[in-house]
Amino acid sequence: MGTPTDTDPNADLPRVPHVPARQVLASAVALWLCYFALITLRAMVVELGEFTDLLWRRALVSLAGIVVTMIAWPLLRRCDGKPIALRLAAALVIMLPAALVLAIINQQAFAPVEARIVAHLTDEATHGAPAPRLPHGDSSKISVRHDLSGNLLIDIDSAPTSAASPLPPPPPLPPPTAAAERDILGLVKDEGVWRQLTDVALGRYFLLIAWAALYLALGNAEMVRAAERREGEYRRAAKAAELRSLRYQVNPHFLFNTLNSLSALVMTGRSEAAERMIQTMSDFYRHSLTADPTADVPLADEIALQRHYLEIEAVRFPERLRTRFDIPADLACATVPGMILQPLVENSIKYAVAATTRPVTISIVARSEGGRLILTVSDDGPGKPADASGTGIGLANVRSRLAARFGHDASVESGPLSGRDESGYATRLILPMAQGESTSHP
Repeated sequence: MGTPTDTDPNADLPRVPHVPARQVLASAVALWLCYFALITLRAMVVELGEFTDLLWRRALVSLAGIVVTMIAWPLLRRCDGKPIALRLAAALVIMLPAALVLAIINQQAFAPVEARIVAHLTDEATHGAPAPRLPHGDSSKISVRHDLSGNLLIDIDSAPTSAASPLPPPPPLPPPTAAAERDILGLVKDEGVWRQLTDVALGRYFLLIAWAALYLALGNAEMVRAAERREGEYRRAAKAAELRSLRYQVNPHFLFNTLNSLSALVMTGRSEAAERMIQTMSDFYRHSLTADPTADVPLADEIALQRHYLEIEAVRFPERLRTRFDIPADLACATVPGMILQPLVENSIKYAVAATTRPVTISIVARSEGGRLILTVSDDGPGKPADASGTGIGLANVRSRLAARFGHDASVESGPLSGRDESGYATRLILPMAQGESTSHP
């Protein structure tokens, strides 16, 4: 079965990171809720119009802002992964029509309120002003403007007076005519609507650009996180490749030694011993090749594998090789890198058993100390330093594998035994304690 990259040529292409939709919606809602809270607080201070009537209209405009923002989001999303200058330019262009749409929605939402205000101001201007009534068509005395907050203001100029010749009191004002009301309302519509749309659109444009800047920041953060994830994946892949390489050094080296031993048995006519070695070697490789080269295995499985290996070597050295295992039952499920003991046992065979004519005992001992697992491979041979000659991989492989797997959390101590009643060589591995499940069979 092929890997995904075998069938999908685009599997290795980097995917453009996007801001999650939930995060985009949350940012838009937060922005417009903040806007709604601020304009409501301002209305409570200024006290313009009926509060309840304006409140639901502001809520409607804020909801429209959320909807328009989410509609503009897919257009911004198309620029994800592009250069920042292009993304900024796209935000400036995309948010311009969005701001105009929001200004139109705002104008339509508050049109009834504005109509009532204009009617009220018209009534005051035609009934309560001290100036004479404006004749039909004389609209040059009326000016309509907005203050900085967008409030509608109507100014009606009165006739100039002179201090030297005061005018007599004006006659009573007759009721306003429909033509005068149309003049004022026409000016409001002509001069007020487009100015109001422009003012509101600029304000909404600022809000939308602020949200777009937030979206770009979130997009950059997502790209940084994606880069960190890719870097982590590359580091894990490199470490796995290193572990595989070191592990694969062990099997060919073992096979080379075993085939040499098998050749020696055949040449000396020990066919039964050769057949037993072949069967044991088959069991050994069946056990070792089924595991993932980068995975840890239970200590019980690792010990079972070393038993197979020592049985193979016992065929070569039936009178000289002795073995001793001291593995507490409570440590059987502690996990270790697969075949981590193999090079150490091979060194004992090469430099202790094969180098002498007397019996040599190889010991494998496990114990726990301070929450760490300590494995010791030792022999009572002549005590020659491991890997002193030849092509063995030995300690260098073990050190490299432990460093790649555990970093500074594991260590190796190795050296000849010294004492009045002991000789030989020992290597001690100190590993983090971790528990697994044994898959070996007795």
